[in-house]
Amino acid sequence: MQTTTIPVGGMTCGGCAGNVIKALNAVDGVETAQADHVAANATITHSDEVSEGEIEAAITNAGYSVGGTTAIGVAGDSIVVSSSMDDFNWKDGEVWRKSAHNTKWCLIGCSIGEFGTLVYYTYSGVTDGLVMWSGIWLFYLLLPLINGLITSVMLETVILIRDQMDFKNALSTALGMSFISMLMMEIAMLITDLLFTKGDVGIMPIAIPFMLIVGFLTPWPYNYWRLKKYGMACH
Repeated sequence: MQTTTIPVGGMTCGGCAGNVIKALNAVDGVETAQADHVAANATITHSDEVSEGEIEAAITNAGYSVGGTTAIGVAGDSIVVSSSMDDFNWKDGEVWRKSAHNTKWCLIGCSIGEFGTLVYYTYSGVTDGLVMWSGIWLFYLLLPLINGLITSVMLETVILIRDQMDFKNALSTALGMSFISMLMMEIAMLITDLLFTKGDVGIMPIAIPFMLIVGFLTPWPYNYWRLKKYGMACH
């Protein structure tokens, strides 16, 4: 057995890494395969009979490039992003679509923890009567944000494991996702909620759709910029 590490271009999220892993595992003689969209490479353990050409062919047939240099375009459901800074613009509809898809998964993951905590506050009454801006008020205010970050990472880890990535690499990849995007989302939703509750730490059902809309729209341009300019996705 031998181990080969190859630079891979075009991976923009954990799902892309999962696609590369599936393609590599389908090659006869491949024992294990790992891909990292952040590091932009794939590591393959394989028998001596497997040539580098076969490995490269599996990657390119899956819609990605070998060598890390790619041009702007679409390969299947994945966006291939140029590493050149001069290629950036705000007019790429496919990148808007892909970044919207990534933002959607980020929103789902963050909402599970944030909404779950706020709903508990409301129905348990644990935050009733808290003085706004007091230490305990701030603690209960920040807890939904923290829980939202945790559930977002947990959801992404599960998705990556489902895509045949081992737990250690899945967790590492999930933790490497954009916390800036998630923080923007969480803060925007909390502020929207506070506007409806007038400072009470809890949730009003009427606020939920507005929180979701604001939570999606706030980080979406940032996610577009990050994906278009650097080929990196929040999810």
